[in-house]
Amino acid sequence: MIILAIDPGYERLGIAVLERNEKTKKDQLLFSECFKTLSSSIFSERLRLIGEEIDLVIKKYKPTILSIEKLFFTSNQKTAMGVAEARGVVIYEATRNGMIVCEYTPLQIKIATTGYGRSDKKQIISMIPKLIAITKEIKHDDEFDAIAAGITCLASYRP
Repeated sequence: MIILAIDPGYERLGIAVLERNEKTKKDQLLFSECFKTLSSSIFSERLRLIGEEIDLVIKKYKPTILSIEKLFFTSNQKTAMGVAEARGVVIYEATRNGMIVCEYTPLQIKIATTGYGRSDKKQIISMIPKLIAITKEIKHDDEFDAIAAGITCLASYRP
């Protein structure tokens, strides 16, 4: 099972690809990045770039499941709307490629990675290497957030 996991955003998009070896049940990180778009670009261009990047990752790794974080609305409605539109692009690309879409709340992701729904970012980051094999240095929080969304799917998805 290969999962494309996304921490949605339009300025920074956390992307991770995780794999479960069905024989050993060992989970591993195949790929992760923090994909960035320029704030000087018009918004529609940023969405196009996100769609293209997601399509490239899907074509390269051939995941069958998308694990994406549900939106947690903040007081900044403009940001929330932009993130919602970026999520839409990601979900569109996944479904266009025949993938199953699994959506998880921040609470579900925290519980799956740490066992505690009020855990903070540091606790999540410290647990991730204990839950999945990682052979590269993770540089951005957005990557960790995407990996955590993928771990949630690995822990909860039942075909």
